[in-house]
Amino acid sequence: MADFTLVDTHTHLNDSKFAGSEAEVIARAKEAGVTRLINMGDTLQSSAKAVELAAAYDGVYAGVGIHPEEIYELGAADDEQLSAWTREKRVVAIGEIGLDYYWEKDEEKRALQRRMFIHQLDLARQLHLPVCIHDREAHGDTMAILKKEGKGLKGVLHCFSGSYEMAQEIYKMGWYIGVDGPLTYKNAAKLPEIVEKFPLERILVETDAPYLAPVPMRGKQNEPAFVRYVAEKVAEIKGISVENVAKQTSESAEELYGI
Repeated sequence: MADFTLVDTHTHLNDSKFAGSEAEVIARAKEAGVTRLINMGDTLQSSAKAVELAAAYDGVYAGVGIHPEEIYELGAADDEQLSAWTREKRVVAIGEIGLDYYWEKDEEKRALQRRMFIHQLDLARQLHLPVCIHDREAHGDTMAILKKEGKGLKGVLHCFSGSYEMAQEIYKMGWYIGVDGPLTYKNAAKLPEIVEKFPLERILVETDAPYLAPVPMRGKQNEPAFVRYVAEKVAEIKGISVENVAKQTSESAEELYGI
């Protein structure tokens, strides 16, 4: 057992890659000191699974929402379903929602992403819940939408890949950035420099498991237990103890998600 505890604020144990092994993965996480984790939904089906896991395991929480890669025109029935789930045990966020221009090049489909991003932000506001934002190669539109439509909301830019200037904008909004395995990669680009300068109290640590395994686990299937490598890298970059990182990021997760 680790001598500090962590929260993996963004994982996907609801992914089919974990089917049948969820209990062992949660047990390994706890053994590594990762006592709480938040599964984010990306479809109605995966959101349902996240809600189910949150009800079944202590320390497991859920976000519900439709990811930009999976988006479609949401109707009243979808809104009702998402809203109903938020009344369940340990459902703490609307997420993972946002924009993804890396995969989507079609302008009409990008416009649909933007509309449904705004739609789900509005839903989160009505439900008084924080949001978890996916932003891939859509920084300008993501920030324009958040500044206009994100008023009164709190949230995190998950797996942050923007500039330091964008991080400063996020900070001014009172929001958080989430950092994952890519922080540990040799080609991490500007992220280590951003983490060095960005206030620790606005950083969350995540795995995005089963994807983006951190060094030294790169090439393996990622899992919540590995969030400690992300926390260790944050500590190394900032020149502080990993215990300090664990304590602050856990408090920030509690503050944002009410866990």
